[in-house]
Amino acid sequence: MTDTQILKFLLALAFVVVLARVAGRVARRFGQPDVIGELAIGIVVGPTLLHGRVADLLFPGTVRPFLNAVANLGLVVFMFVVGLELDRRTVREVGRATAGAALGSTLAPLALGALLGLYLAPRHAAGHETGFVLFMAVAMAVTAFPVLARIIGDRGLGGTLLGTVALSTAAVCDVVAWTLLAAVQAMVGDASAWQIALLVPYVAVMFLVVGPLLGRSGLADALSARSPSALAVVLIGLLLSAAATQALGLHFIFGAFLFGLVLPRGRTDEARSALLGSVQFGTVLLLPAYFVLVGLKVNLADTTMKDVLDFGLILLTAVVAKFGGAFVGARLQGLPTRTSALLAVLMNTRGLTELVALGVGLSMGVLDRDLYGLMVVMALVTTAMTGPALRLLGVDRPAEGSAPGAPHREPAAPAAPGAPAAPGGPVASGEEGPGEVRTFP
Repeated sequence: MTDTQILKFLLALAFVVVLARVAGRVARRFGQPDVIGELAIGIVVGPTLLHGRVADLLFPGTVRPFLNAVANLGLVVFMFVVGLELDRRTVREVGRATAGAALGSTLAPLALGALLGLYLAPRHAAGHETGFVLFMAVAMAVTAFPVLARIIGDRGLGGTLLGTVALSTAAVCDVVAWTLLAAVQAMVGDASAWQIALLVPYVAVMFLVVGPLLGRSGLADALSARSPSALAVVLIGLLLSAAATQALGLHFIFGAFLFGLVLPRGRTDEARSALLGSVQFGTVLLLPAYFVLVGLKVNLADTTMKDVLDFGLILLTAVVAKFGGAFVGARLQGLPTRTSALLAVLMNTRGLTELVALGVGLSMGVLDRDLYGLMVVMALVTTAMTGPALRLLGVDRPAEGSAPGAPHREPAAPAAPGAPAAPGGPVASGEEGPGEVRTFP
């Protein structure tokens, strides 16, 4: 890098952080998560308006490769946090209710997404048509676990039946979606047979060797004490895991997600809280660069009426598949009607997780840029719908002592089957009677 490039890069990175923070604050004023504002500002500074003149001024082409490197580091941290926040114990404890909702909110989007892919393939499949259809199926099945966790915390649903089942269902959906996305990339990518063959033993080693070894090493206790050495071990393991999946022909995000998933939590949440606080710098400085790059890749200036009709079909498919699948699955497991409806609304949240999946699809070459832009807007709209839909159903209570955008509170474990649930009010169960809480079968 020349001195001029270094100067422009530092200024561009400063602009990224300023734009992201201001846009996130504006979004919160309208009851939306930060990601809505950050994504919207990314599109605004892109080529959609003024033919990209704003982007060329703020982010010259000579510094964009460096911004891309920063964005990739932000993605590594983000996917690690996604894996870290998935609590496998919670999924097991609410197994039956989660299983029904997760099956519905996964199978229905996969099926309708595949049909949508078959319809769009003749015009938008950039390369591998089968891969395109499968990718569209996976893209419809994504739920943004981190954004969902923030919404649940903001509205005081942590520890309730609804909040616990929603987080558990989203966790299952995310694991399934990332697994299927990895399979799609393995199918359409340039990975050789021996690279693909090594994926299964790699995952097995991570779960059966690396995870237990880190658990016995006392890493969780060291993280609770905020040991710099323990944090260094985590960062080294994270980068190596991301590099391993990249070397095996998969996107590096899969390795980052997997390492977060196998990292030991300890007996308390102190280790996780300390670790999340340590990596917060990455999400504040590095991740916003990703939004700018997303915006730079979205060009809606040349949108035609056919594109508008395609977008309407994409949005309709996304909403109907997620809402309908989650609602039916929850009702079949005996959850009350209102709880099922609220759960279905929450499952329709896609946020940054969808953007990451779309970025992988674009890098794989299964999406063209026109459809990529439409899918990005779909992710924006479906996420923005969540807040108003919850208010329409009577859920607009912020968590006690927290402002909008406060960190997510980990939900308390639900009561054992047959035991009375902790008090949570009508929001917890979806019942209309005051204070009534109904446990699922």
